[in-house]
Amino acid sequence: MDKADIAQDYIDWRMEQALAARQRAADINTQSVGECQECVDCGGEIPAARRERLPGVRTCVPCQTAREARR
Repeated sequence: MDKADIAQDYIDWRMEQALAARQRAADINTQSVGECQECVDCGGEIPAARRERLPGVRTCVPCQTAREARR
């Protein structure tokens, strides 16, 4: 494998990740408020206590923290 093959494999992997995240977000957007149990960023479970306290929340605590740190 040369560098171009490695780069293409990485691009393919990132594209798959981005498409999967987009599909999760689309699936979650079609659910009613309170049904969202998976984080739109990582796909991990959002704890029930977080969902109850923040109706409509779409991210887990680590992903929300990362989003806020990027701002």
